[in-house]
Amino acid sequence: MHEAPLIATLVSGIVLAFVFAALAHRLKLPALAGYLLAGVVVGPFTPGYVADGHIAHELAEVGVVLLMFGVGLHFSLKDLLSVKSIAIPGALGQMAVATVLGLLLGWALGWPFAQGLVFGLALSVASTVVLLRAMEERRLMETERGRVAVGWLIVEDLAMVLALVLLPAVGGALAAGQGVSFAALAGTVGLAIGKVALFVALMLVVGKRLIPWILARVAISGSRELFRLAVLAIALGVAFGVAGVFGVSFELGAFFAGMMMGESKLAHDAAEETLPLRDAFAVLFFVSIGMLFNYRVVLTEPLVVLAALAIIVLGKSLAAFAIVLVSRRPLRTALTIAVSLAQIGEFSFILIGVGVAQQMVSKEAQDVLLAAAIVSILLNPLLFKLFDHAKPWLDAREAAQAAAFKASDEPTPGPADDLAGHVVVVGYGRVGRLLCEELLRQGNTLLVMEMEAERVDELREQGIRTVSGHAARDEALAAANLGVARALLVTAPDAFEAGEIVRVARRLNPRLPIYARAGSGAAVAHLREQGADLVVSGEHEMARGMLDSLLAHNAGAMPATAA
Repeated sequence: MHEAPLIATLVSGIVLAFVFAALAHRLKLPALAGYLLAGVVVGPFTPGYVADGHIAHELAEVGVVLLMFGVGLHFSLKDLLSVKSIAIPGALGQMAVATVLGLLLGWALGWPFAQGLVFGLALSVASTVVLLRAMEERRLMETERGRVAVGWLIVEDLAMVLALVLLPAVGGALAAGQGVSFAALAGTVGLAIGKVALFVALMLVVGKRLIPWILARVAISGSRELFRLAVLAIALGVAFGVAGVFGVSFELGAFFAGMMMGESKLAHDAAEETLPLRDAFAVLFFVSIGMLFNYRVVLTEPLVVLAALAIIVLGKSLAAFAIVLVSRRPLRTALTIAVSLAQIGEFSFILIGVGVAQQMVSKEAQDVLLAAAIVSILLNPLLFKLFDHAKPWLDAREAAQAAAFKASDEPTPGPADDLAGHVVVVGYGRVGRLLCEELLRQGNTLLVMEMEAERVDELREQGIRTVSGHAARDEALAAANLGVARALLVTAPDAFEAGEIVRVARRLNPRLPIYARAGSGAAVAHLREQGADLVVSGEHEMARGMLDSLLAHNAGAMPATAA
């Protein structure tokens, strides 16, 4: 085993992660609890075999890079800019609150100012892996809440890049209790910001053209193996290269590489190619965290660990919740962001590790942070389950608010009472947007039903009639005036949600032509059972399009052959 530490670490991590994840599943616990326990078992603080912690961390870093690359593939620059008004002040405000709370905890414990500052900063930044896994499991990445969460992460990432640059510059002086030269500090900050700005500009100007061009040239070769290799080379190569040249994190470099690759029409294929590797290495991320856990600190400093955990789960989450509400976002969005940020992870470990290396933070404080981090990661899925249980209440609250708004003297947004013969489109995502553009081009009267506030605002700015609310609810569909509509087009990707919309709409108007989209054969059958007249499935439509073209070609060719 000692002759091949990489293989031993990889095999032991994955095998034990599987064993303990299966056990966790049997006990109805989150799978990541099993991953963390696997890390504890092969870590240095438990007897028996000890995996190589340095190698495990580097393998985990690959998982984070691939994860952020995948997020970037589905996240355009427009999406990023659309949430800047909440993501930038929200992330910075929440980080400031958590840092101050960490400082206060350090002051109460008699820690030096520098240690309290680094500890507070480490508590303020959420784990990319934990947050994105939770978002993907609940299919929130394409929603406004998902975009806000990712934008929030990017701002935190940029802030941490700056913090990691500054720590070595000011660490020695702060640890020694000496003053820091303002000129030197300003120069360091200016250089760091300049490097990040140069990196972003280079990616937007050069990367936006170069990366899709490379993918297109590789695709021409017809080799799937070469295409897969090109995707991985771009993801890992850009992440590694920009980290060395510009001083930004691997994660940020991978995110921008994915975002630029998303400009290519081959982006979906690129995403599919990275999925198996991404999932495998993401598991190793949790195993590597478990390896860092020193259980003795829970026995020797239980109150300090609980205080740090309270800052993570309550302090910064309540700050994020308040910030989102003050920005006049829906309660559902505020709760989603608050629960998502109630944990810390990879950047916290990196920052506290730099603090220890600069002699700004004690090893005991590092152990406290690691223990609080692991507990927060274990608690996060449970918090999301509580949030899921609150969804019926949130739905009822939103319905009551919509009814109260409709009953008020204010005009209902996008009323359809004066419409007849109009086409109703449910959802303004990628498919809905394409449908609306074509329907308007053909001169149809259009009404769109959309839940996301930003999309509703966008539609109204374009002068498109809109009903805001959950389309599966009677009152929302009734507001669309389906009794005199010409057709209903349901673009919701979730089969159960789409099925409920179709069922309610069919009850309101038995003669209404209803068309829906589906992602599988089972979804097609379900939507037809609920009353859809036509269900469009990607695979079926592609096959039908090819056959129609073949028949048309043969029909056109036969007269020439006969002649």
